[in-house]
Amino acid sequence: MSDTARLFFAAWPTPAVQLALHNVAREALIECGGRAVAARNIHLTLAFLGDVERVRLHDLERVAAAIMVSQCEITVDRVGYWRHNRIVWAGVGHCPDSMSALVARLTSALRELGFKLDERPYVPHVTLLRNARRAPAALAVPSIAWPVLDFALIESAQRGRERIYEVARTWPLVKQASR
Repeated sequence: MSDTARLFFAAWPTPAVQLALHNVAREALIECGGRAVAARNIHLTLAFLGDVERVRLHDLERVAAAIMVSQCEITVDRVGYWRHNRIVWAGVGHCPDSMSALVARLTSALRELGFKLDERPYVPHVTLLRNARRAPAALAVPSIAWPVLDFALIESAQRGRERIYEVARTWPLVKQASR
């Protein structure tokens, strides 16, 4: 085992949500070309860390365990294209306050540990296609409800020619009080 791991924090969907998003990716693939993300790898990145020494895993777990934000539901309801990196993505029209709080608290705590994170504003999105030739013209996207009940530390590993994302650990989000 290597002394480092390629890591990121993510909201990890249920298999049903992964399959629904993968179906959107397959539809986009017909029109845009490229390479669809495997259903089992579909996720929503919260904070990308890159290569991290494994001795720092305890620090990451401590930071994640201290984050207390409410569960929420996001609705994936749009598709976009980033020409500069040829990515077709699915996104949300509205990012719930608790999702924004989760990202803000996680980012702040990770920066305090010395991690260099993306400075751009957070845009919740799910990568559907890589190396797409063009943007989708008129792809109909069904609204996909995604209950975000926890978040996870993910390890990205290369297995032959394939990249595999493995959930290393999850932390629950706080249940909202019923009214």
